Amino acid sequence: MSEKTLGIGFLGAGEVSILHGRALREIPKARLVGLWNRTAETARRRAEEEKCRQYESPESLVHDREVEAVFVLTNLETHLQFARMAMEAGKHVLLEKPICASVSEVEELMRVAERTGRMCVPGHNMIHEEGLRRAHRLIANGEIGDVVTCYVMYNIYHSDERASTLPGVVRHLLTHPLYTMMYLVGRPTRVVAFKKNCHHPRQPEKEDLAMVLLELENGGIAHLSVSFAADDLSPAPWTYTAKVIGTAGTTHYTYQDWVEVKKGISHSHTYTAYQDTITNEDTAFVDLCLTHQGNPLSDLEDALWAQKTTEAVEESIERGVAVQVQ
Repeated sequence: MSEKTLGIGFLGAGEVSILHGRALREIPKARLVGLWNRTAETARRRAEEEKCRQYESPESLVHDREVEAVFVLTNLETHLQFARMAMEAGKHVLLEKPICASVSEVEELMRVAERTGRMCVPGHNMIHEEGLRRAHRLIANGEIGDVVTCYVMYNIYHSDERASTLPGVVRHLLTHPLYTMMYLVGRPTRVVAFKKNCHHPRQPEKEDLAMVLLELENGGIAHLSVSFAADDLSPAPWTYTAKVIGTAGTTHYTYQDWVEVKKGISHSHTYTAYQDTITNEDTAFVDLCLTHQGNPLSDLEDALWAQKTTEAVEESIERGVAVQVQ
């Protein structure tokens, strides 16, 4: 008897679907049944690339019995609509980040998940990076002592053309360091933040740099930075870096350990480990769906706190004050 596989459908066939498509080809227990995209030509091309079915509507995808789980990979504004549609059709959902546009939308997702008994797992892929999971264990076990500071930095230049397809870095990027920080050192209690447009004058309404200081529940302080403004060209660059300093030790993770000299989807180089984080995330989701055992590394409660913190950051920037996260 053949081993059970999980049939998956993609709502959204843009760039991030390429990463998830690669991931599913590496997971023996998963198969991509088909996909839907708002632009039919993109859907047709991607379905040909993935050798899967093209659906005419989101409804036809979520109601297909062969589709047992749905990856919601569309734009942020449609996440609640499609995740709710999939769960109400009886499907488990992996929802790309940022998962929702507001705290109230995350709370609605939590209600739908509870009512339907379906999983809705936030796509917080970076916590599935092996180096960060090792760091998590060290910190949780007290091996580096009390947490003093946590740094999560992202500095990768994006062209005007590329940046024009994305929101500002607060909404597009900040969720990455936020959930990574919370996974490593816990939740924040207060934030103060700044933003600026440094290198994209054709889009002055979109910030390409944001920095956030956060007080943590455990008494430490975190510093997050997200930037499309410039690459870090130093010998030890903060391209993507996560570092935690404790009273008895330090942990450190960086993209720079594995780099291919070829252009990525958004980046001037390919940061090899990033694909592994997507593959590891999808593997964990597939296992949860098939075994019904265990819990995701990141759940909707974590997503709620990330959204609360994002909105506190925006309030801090607007008012020029420190803001409680509550």
